Amino acid sequence: MQIVKDNGPITGEQIADQLNLTRATLRPDLAILTMAGYLDARPRVGYFYTGKTGTQLLTENLNKIYVKDYQSIPVVVNENVSVYDAIVTMFLEDVGTLFVVDANTYLVGVLSRKDLLRASIGKQELSTLPVNIIMTRMPNITTCEKDDLLISVAKDLIHKQIDSVPVVKKTENGDMEVTGRVTKTNITKAFVALAEEE
Repeated sequence: MQIVKDNGPITGEQIADQLNLTRATLRPDLAILTMAGYLDARPRVGYFYTGKTGTQLLTENLNKIYVKDYQSIPVVVNENVSVYDAIVTMFLEDVGTLFVVDANTYLVGVLSRKDLLRASIGKQELSTLPVNIIMTRMPNITTCEKDDLLISVAKDLIHKQIDSVPVVKKTENGDMEVTGRVTKTNITKAFVALAEEE
């Protein structure tokens, strides 16, 4: 990189000559530095230093990751199911959040572990209490769409102190169909994939 910084634009052959190596030996290193964004290459011109720091390159990469790349399958329940059935579903599906839909399968609410725990502490009969009594309703639900940046959803999770956000597709009349979910685990997977890619 220092040779390119000092002499760029410079051809691969010229770099190889300065290092007493063959062009073929250098090819993988130059490819990695170019793919990582530290160097740029132009045909018949050569390599030149982009001047970008590791942090700038990481930021650029984070701004290329979309919800659709890491979203997972949502777990939904009907608004008329009992709190007891919702608790069973949450345990069987091993999730921390359930998305509540109406008869037309449109999003009407969200159920967190806290909501279900709060209902369990009371003296209500959980097998007859419908989830629509205890769920969080619109407009208090944070949603995202598949083409949103994953970093924006991560900020929402932190700011609102929630575990999961439904990925929705809006209909013409403003209703929302649940097509996926983004959780803290999805964000972590993206973070690890980015690190391994680097």
